[in-house]
Amino acid sequence: MSSRPVRIVIADDHAIMREGVKRVLESNGAYTIVGEATTGREAVRLAAALRPDLLLLDLSMPELTGLEALERLQPAADGLKVIVFTAEIERDQMARALQLGARGVLLKAAGSQILFAAIEAVLAGQYWLDRGSVSDLVSMASAPVRTRHPFGLTDRQLEIISAVVEGLTNREIGTKLAISDETVKHHLTQIFNKTGVSTRLELALLATSRGLVPSPSTR
Repeated sequence: MSSRPVRIVIADDHAIMREGVKRVLESNGAYTIVGEATTGREAVRLAAALRPDLLLLDLSMPELTGLEALERLQPAADGLKVIVFTAEIERDQMARALQLGARGVLLKAAGSQILFAAIEAVLAGQYWLDRGSVSDLVSMASAPVRTRHPFGLTDRQLEIISAVVEGLTNREIGTKLAISDETVKHHLTQIFNKTGVSTRLELALLATSRGLVPSPSTR
């Protein structure tokens, strides 16, 4: 590591948690907190604007979840290291976070020494899983993303395609799936890029002809 302090952004919607983690990290002269985000959208914005070395990212936040923020961040492309720092996480969420570019997963119940160890491991290019089950983490991170179609569409994108076939607007899709209009637009852009179509009508025709969604008779 270089002699300059490691620049960190903390993304968590709970002020007490942010303040506590900030105090712990800044008690060690090797770290400095350059930004604090209270929403997933703000985490994405601060990561782009401040270009920190590390982002501590909570999963459960308003506007964009931690996983949705990771989709937009593309940390591997920018050289950003991300540790998902959360109260609880299921294995499929953990695998998805790693597939989206996170380098580690750490529970908030961990002590300060575990936090320091996780950060050092991730900054050194390793993976970190809770209390250090690195081999398990590497196998999860290297596993291919499971998809249900050769276009590489995710389950969420297939849900959105199904809603498009039903004729729902972006706002109606967002309400149905409990995500923001902006997130729906982001997914649609990815869907168009993956499938090669450019309009909702073309997408609906492709979906029904290629079996991306159940036919009306089977719904």
